Amino acid sequence: MLQKVLNELFHLFRFESCNQVGQALNIVLEAMNRNLNERHIQISGSATLFYIVKGAGKELHDVVRVKRRIITTLLNGMCAHRNDDTMMRNGCLTLCQFKVPLDVVFDYERLVDILLHSVYGMQQESFVQRIGIYLLNTLACQVDGQQKIKLGDLGAIDKMLWLIADRLKRGICDDVLEVAWSTMWNVTDETPLNCQKFLEHKGMEYFLKCLKKFPDKEELLRNMMGLLGNVAEVHSLRRYLMTPEYIAVFSDLLDSISDGIEVSYNAAGVISHIASDGPEAWNIDDPCREHVLARMMAAIDRWDLYSLRNINYRSFEPILYLVGIYDTPECQRWAVWALANLTKVYPEKYCSVVKSEGGLELLQEVIDHPMPPNCVKELAVIVLENCKQYHERDSLETDTQLDG
Repeated sequence: MLQKVLNELFHLFRFESCNQVGQALNIVLEAMNRNLNERHIQISGSATLFYIVKGAGKELHDVVRVKRRIITTLLNGMCAHRNDDTMMRNGCLTLCQFKVPLDVVFDYERLVDILLHSVYGMQQESFVQRIGIYLLNTLACQVDGQQKIKLGDLGAIDKMLWLIADRLKRGICDDVLEVAWSTMWNVTDETPLNCQKFLEHKGMEYFLKCLKKFPDKEELLRNMMGLLGNVAEVHSLRRYLMTPEYIAVFSDLLDSISDGIEVSYNAAGVISHIASDGPEAWNIDDPCREHVLARMMAAIDRWDLYSLRNINYRSFEPILYLVGIYDTPECQRWAVWALANLTKVYPEKYCSVVKSEGGLELLQEVIDHPMPPNCVKELAVIVLENCKQYHERDSLETDTQLDG
């Protein structure tokens, strides 16, 4: 009887319309919560929830209590039937209708656990695996530092590397491989513990293997180099990147035109952070430090300052650190070029970040200091001018709004 009611509600919400959405929602949630171990009830209920949530207006999406009740019920069903492809598919599709991570973060650990299972425990190349890794990447991209650490603790890094190993073994470069690297890029962002986990789980070996097997895959290269940029920002981990093989690879990637300037830019960022530790930390003879830095300067010369970017910074702290490396002006040049480009192309997003993190004062010091070459000082002037123009426009718009 209950199964029949749920089936009728499913057809009603899918093909017709219902005036008693709240009442129908309560019936579905009660049925699922009271029959947690009944597979068919969970599948019918979750399918109906998908259409209820998808078709709902502000009256549902603005009520936190209702959203949490739906998400909790969904996760209960997914946890109880985590190896059922249909239940997992229904659950993931319904979760996609919510704002991630805002709506789901209240049950963060359980959500991560079930998404990691969808990636690691479900059939390879299944729809569930694909949607699970996309949800996981969206989550990793937007949560804060402690939640990123929790992702690492729950096994996100080793699960992604397992996926990568599987694709390498089968010689497949697909969207799952690319998103696996993107997820690790996001999980390691400003999170040294996860960067360390990446190295401990032999992530650099997988980087070299992917680079060798899929050298022309732009999205893959960009994601891998973005991740290595995060690793290179961690002072205590840079020594693990200081090998002849790795440095030669980073140096060669400076000349890459893959994905616009992104791969070359990220390679230069990795090299800049490594070089910022000084000549004494460059403990290999080949490639030599001077040669690599010269190649980096030549690469920066080729970049267009107006290049649109496929990158997202939440903080400029690592870049601003390099602005102060006066004994290696090549590091300064990469850092100040990055700020000049980002504040020119996306002033509304990045000028306020430069100001709030003390960048204006640091750049003025560069301009006034006798050591930096003119090419660095000229870029610093551009950043200050970009920020000045943006803040003047912003003040003018605010005044206009106040005047009515």
